[in-house]
Amino acid sequence: MTEDILTIEEVAKYLRVSERTVYDWAQKGEIPAGKIGTVWRFKKESIERWVNERLSASKKRHKSPPIDVESIITPERIVFLDFQNKHDALKALADNLSTAPQIKNHAELKDAILQREAIISTAIGFGIAIPHVRLASVSDLAVSVGISRVPITDFLPLDDEPVRILIMIAAAYTQHTEYLQTLSFFSAHLKSNKLRNALVVVKDSAEAYRLLTSPTTGGFQTLPPAQ
Repeated sequence: MTEDILTIEEVAKYLRVSERTVYDWAQKGEIPAGKIGTVWRFKKESIERWVNERLSASKKRHKSPPIDVESIITPERIVFLDFQNKHDALKALADNLSTAPQIKNHAELKDAILQREAIISTAIGFGIAIPHVRLASVSDLAVSVGISRVPITDFLPLDDEPVRILIMIAAAYTQHTEYLQTLSFFSAHLKSNKLRNALVVVKDSAEAYRLLTSPTTGGFQTLPPAQ
């Protein structure tokens, strides 16, 4: 088995569901899977695509209230990174996110972020990665933004584009809807070339914050859906 093939246990951990749920989905043909002998196996690329399709379909079915960016981002949780590997970049961003009052267990957050990344890459293409977890030790949704001064090349996204922008999301274990809405929101709006190009050249976190929250500077609130 290669690192591109996942077991039921690994898919269950990635999707935050039970192994039995993954097994039932596989049996019913509801999730891309195949059998090797008598056991189910899953391709990482197929699971990533399946998740993105489900999120997109959910967004079309349910019109969610707009995300209030100012309520989930602060200048203090926008940091600049200077690491060429994802492990160090994720650790540094987790350190920053842990300063949020919603994060009650720094060590658990960091371990969960790194473990999830070891199972499957959180890079979504376009130079973006969105590491994300739900934990019982998180009291409410919190976000940190990392802008990398150097390309991070080992996220292994499908489009091979080095990562320059990281959005780290932590939510309470019970915040399933808010969690998915935030993931979908950032995934869609950060695909804007205008916004990405502006973010990677900002001089400080205050400027990045203004860019992310101001409707007059091409921020999230006024961007049309990515094409």
